[in-house]
Amino acid sequence: MIGEDGTLLYVGKARNLKNRVSNYAAGRGHSNRIALMIALTRSMEFVVTQTETEALLLEANLIKRLKPRFNILLRDDKSFPYILIRKDHPAPQLLKHRGSRKTKGDYFGPFASVGAVNQTLNTLQKAFLIRTCSDSVYEGRSRPCMLYQIKRCAGPCVDLVEPAAYDELVKEATDFLRGRSNTLRQELQSRMAEASEAMDFETAAKLRDRIRAIAAVTTDQGINPDGVEEADVIAIAQDGGKSCVQVFFFRAGQNWGNQSFFPRHEADAEPADVLAAFLAQFYDDKPAPGLILLSHELEEAELLGEALSLKAERKVQLATPQRGEKRKLVERTATNAREALARRLAESATQTQLLKGVQRVFALEDIPQRIEVYDNSHIQGTNALGAMIVAGPEGFEKNHYRRFNMKGDDAATNDDFGMMKAMLRRRFSRLQKERDEGAPVPDLVLIDGGKGQLSMVLDVAEELGITDVPIAAIAKGPERDAGREAFYLPGQAPFKLPQKDPVLYYLQRLRDEAHRFAIGGHRAKRKKQMKENPLDGIPGIGPSRKKALLAHFGSAKAVRNAALADLEAVDGVSKAMAKKIHDWFQS
Repeated sequence: MIGEDGTLLYVGKARNLKNRVSNYAAGRGHSNRIALMIALTRSMEFVVTQTETEALLLEANLIKRLKPRFNILLRDDKSFPYILIRKDHPAPQLLKHRGSRKTKGDYFGPFASVGAVNQTLNTLQKAFLIRTCSDSVYEGRSRPCMLYQIKRCAGPCVDLVEPAAYDELVKEATDFLRGRSNTLRQELQSRMAEASEAMDFETAAKLRDRIRAIAAVTTDQGINPDGVEEADVIAIAQDGGKSCVQVFFFRAGQNWGNQSFFPRHEADAEPADVLAAFLAQFYDDKPAPGLILLSHELEEAELLGEALSLKAERKVQLATPQRGEKRKLVERTATNAREALARRLAESATQTQLLKGVQRVFALEDIPQRIEVYDNSHIQGTNALGAMIVAGPEGFEKNHYRRFNMKGDDAATNDDFGMMKAMLRRRFSRLQKERDEGAPVPDLVLIDGGKGQLSMVLDVAEELGITDVPIAAIAKGPERDAGREAFYLPGQAPFKLPQKDPVLYYLQRLRDEAHRFAIGGHRAKRKKQMKENPLDGIPGIGPSRKKALLAHFGSAKAVRNAALADLEAVDGVSKAMAKKIHDWFQS
């Protein structure tokens, strides 16, 4: 359903399209939300699918991608971390993974947090001695690294373990992550006993340490009921027109953490409807487990199970347990949902009061719904970078954060004034286009700086015709003393807020978050530059030739300064390649 100017209002599915549209057109018996949606609708588009299951999957995909105003929306702005055992190398690698699954190997997850992944990786290193180093580090080793010395790697890089034995370690780690820890532990105990009887105490001690590591991760799990090998437990709590959906992840018989979600919906939405919409969108980009335990019965549970089974290419069962251990698990999850929602509502009330204070301080017409804060970071003009953070009624909106790379003629990168001017010119130019497309416009732009920065930004705004966005600046106090910041508004004398004013603390937090985000981007950019090798950009120079050049000359700088004849003397470098390298650095 599409509104004026092509604004998407609603995406839905129907087995009988005629009945569904006729019901909307009848104009009676609708809630206020549906009535408003119908009143705003100017046109409709239809897509026909082969089955209702396909329609459900398409609906979830479109809602998550297009975010229509009248749909229940899952605000899920980041992917979950997984553990990956890479299988595209003779010595498989153990690593943390996010994003699309393009790499060949076995994926295990999702984990609720990076902390849970790191803890499990730590245990896997102790128990199975699988390498975690990158391929480039692996290929360049001539002797074992520190991880081998502290008994967290078997040392395949320098042949300290036979390939067959290393493959067996990888198989054991895979079995462990698939929930076969008891069988694996019994095998290790048997081998430890055999080693002890043979008086091979060194091997027995290594096996003992591995058994202890496995025991640590399988016993320290918090909520970890019997009989649940692989499942997601999902419960919803509602209060004050808001919802919290709590998800606990169980894999391999272990609790891999939990996370809270706060879907966006109208105040009169029913818990079961919110939960159904959440499930369809939540599993749109991640595989569903074999069992999903729910706090509420869903009207379309069977259809949703079919859709998830089709997507996961295996049977997925949705269940609402009424008794036993699984019911207790759902109740514990619901308790977590209620507590998380209570915290969220308390934070939201506080946030509303703070935004009212911001409205008062900067004389805004309405309570701000979107505040954009800008800062920049560089070291004497190098690796210069600008940053924008966004805050509103829900706190920091990190999926709207942006960074601006500053280089070339884009700005005088050793000049904070020039950087701020260049950054805001790019942002305001884009703002003009986004406004035409219905994107949110900031209710307040706050820049880190004083009168000079404010004047520059106002000039840019006037130049681009941005006259309806309030702009202010926050300058650090004398000797950068927090609490003595001065605020600048166009055409007014600078002013300060009382040191114990909560609004001052809030504005400081906004400024500090912008500074943190800018510094983080600058450090990442600088770190990447430090790691870059001048040889990496030369076409035809792969790892082998790069290694040969560095071994021959000792450094990339020496390769840069080498004569053509010296380059031709390197093993594996032809005359044509030597000329290409020479021309690359001389051009």
